[in-house]
Amino acid sequence: MLSLELLFIPLFASLLILFAKGKAARALALVFTLIQLLVTGYAYTIYKANGGAAFEFTQAWVKSPVINIHFGVDGISLLMVLLTNLLLPLIVLSGFNREAKRPHIFYALMLFMQFALNGVFLSMDAFVYYIFWELALIPIYFIAFNWGDENRAKVTIKFFIYTLVGSLLMLFGFVFLYLSSPQHSLDWNTLTQFKTCSCNQTWLFWLLFAAFAIKIPIFPFHTWQPDTYKSAPTQGTMLLSGIMLKMGTYSLIKWLLPIVPDGFKEWQAVVITLSVIGIVYASIIAIMQTDLKRLFAYSSIAHVGLIAAGVFSFTQQGLQGSLAQMFAHGINVVGLFFCADIILSRTGTLQISNLGGIRNQNRLFSSLFLIVVLGSVALPLTNGFIGEFLLLYGVFEYNTWLSVFAGLTIILGAVYMLRMFQNVMSGPDSEHISSFPPLHWNEKLVLILIGGLIILTGVFPAP
Repeated sequence: MLSLELLFIPLFASLLILFAKGKAARALALVFTLIQLLVTGYAYTIYKANGGAAFEFTQAWVKSPVINIHFGVDGISLLMVLLTNLLLPLIVLSGFNREAKRPHIFYALMLFMQFALNGVFLSMDAFVYYIFWELALIPIYFIAFNWGDENRAKVTIKFFIYTLVGSLLMLFGFVFLYLSSPQHSLDWNTLTQFKTCSCNQTWLFWLLFAAFAIKIPIFPFHTWQPDTYKSAPTQGTMLLSGIMLKMGTYSLIKWLLPIVPDGFKEWQAVVITLSVIGIVYASIIAIMQTDLKRLFAYSSIAHVGLIAAGVFSFTQQGLQGSLAQMFAHGINVVGLFFCADIILSRTGTLQISNLGGIRNQNRLFSSLFLIVVLGSVALPLTNGFIGEFLLLYGVFEYNTWLSVFAGLTIILGAVYMLRMFQNVMSGPDSEHISSFPPLHWNEKLVLILIGGLIILTGVFPAP
């Protein structure tokens, strides 16, 4: 029943928060996300890997067509559930010094999104998985549309259209699989045992891959991402970058590879090449950015491009590295966007050219920001190193030349991240910054926890 508990705690919380007033809404959101984290920690400690799913729940839902409510976790999904429920308390806590308009709706949407994200990672039936995939889009759409910046309407509509088109293509693929399956079932176990003919897998691959590639995003399906990350409120951007894009990378491993293996083999070289192109392209564009949030957005494209390349290398090291890097990237990117939000709240700008000398005025923030930056550039003994090393090793095993270009992410990443840090934090005080007030208690706590996770999982990544 643990699967149901992991689902219904945030769902119940989101409904309860709708009736809360003012600061009580965010307090309830923090309490319930911490309860959810405790339940997840308990599930993590008692989970035993045996090659199958644990904490399963199965219930017949629709007789014709045959649709079963089937939840469960394996090692892959448990890691994503852990990441989701670890980041949500930090994301909620990050806004404790801000007064959001209509906080009961804002935090209710965040908890509902936690419910949908957990549903994606727990679902063992493709139709139920699709429902949660779509449900996750609804709260982030309203968060970005109602609490974003002045460009939010145009940007959010573009994001919605992109993801909706991808979702519909995935639905067409699942419908075909259901009709062609002898058992007429969309259960994960059935789909992975039944192999449709190779002629169908060619186009089925692209129906499923398009939805995942848009969500990740992989070049050239990425054009919605920088504007959306820039215009969404910071907590919305944290949800998008830290967790929601992991729906795509997780689905590559959980759903795409085992269901259409022949289509995967046929298009493996094309997709891994696109992923490497995306790494280099996004890194070069990041170097040219003058806005902090857009720089971090393109940095994220480069990192997830490497994750996708590792998955499509189809090597043990590449697959293990992709999982390690998904977890590390979620922590690091949330830290980066939170640091950008702290800078914006105190200086009124995210333009790198208008910043400088913050280290002279707030050494604690500068030190914590540096830890997050070093984790992002994969310095050894930080969480980004182990995953990036395994990913590059996996791509190297697949193709030496592709690994050379993929490895540029290390060099280019260091260029744009360290240069950004130097321009923003070091040097003389900028004429645009008169002061940089001390961090609030919640900001200190969030950054210390993120910095601690970056170091702890970098030094001791075994768990």
